[in-house]
Amino acid sequence: MIKVIEAKGDSIDAAILNALKELGCDRDEVSVEVVKKPKSGFFGFGKEPAIVKVTYQASPAGKAKDFLAGLLTRFGTPAHIEVSENEEEKTIHLELSGDNMGAIIGRRGDTLDAFQYLTSIVTNKDEDERWRVTVDTENYRAKREAALIALANKTAQKALKYKKGVALEPMNPHERRIIHSALQEVEGVTTYSTGSEPNRKVIVAPTDLPQQTRGGKKPSGKGGQRSGSRRRGGRKPAASGTSIEINE
Repeated sequence: MIKVIEAKGDSIDAAILNALKELGCDRDEVSVEVVKKPKSGFFGFGKEPAIVKVTYQASPAGKAKDFLAGLLTRFGTPAHIEVSENEEEKTIHLELSGDNMGAIIGRRGDTLDAFQYLTSIVTNKDEDERWRVTVDTENYRAKREAALIALANKTAQKALKYKKGVALEPMNPHERRIIHSALQEVEGVTTYSTGSEPNRKVIVAPTDLPQQTRGGKKPSGKGGQRSGSRRRGGRKPAASGTSIEINE
């Protein structure tokens, strides 16, 4: 993203300073062309200001910060943004701080994820290589990952105990990957995703559970329990191999 503006001032330095204030950047981030030198005139007559043309070419990190700052302001939650950029790994991390960060995070990070998604799209526009953009505040991402790993392990134990597939709440692709990764080395359980976005969810199931029953379907054939049968107390028993849902 390239911005070019002209600015005036009593001197060349003053004109440059005015341009930097308007662009919101530092002197070493811009290139300057002197369009017109100032004239002092004679006893104040014929005095003319200096005019400079200042060009600012935003880096990917600069684009990310500028866009996110504007987005947060329009959202009504302006925040201080710290930016770190890794050129080799093509990563940009934006850390937010300020008041009302809970509103920026949203329900289980939904709003924060939306800010991150939009910032990533704008940052990568017209870039030859893709940058991975993350937006975080109050260490939310690390806390959420730790909570998901704990949930994954708890769910695996439940799946093994009841010998049934356990369906987790719908999650975004990143959170589903955390669940899959957390359980890939756990003996006796397997994970897979089912459903369509945005309601796609992870199923945690015992590895010895018949494949046709992992998605919650009762196997067909003789010997199965009649659908109308009831336990004492009027509760219908769960079919063997069906999945149970957990919302934690």
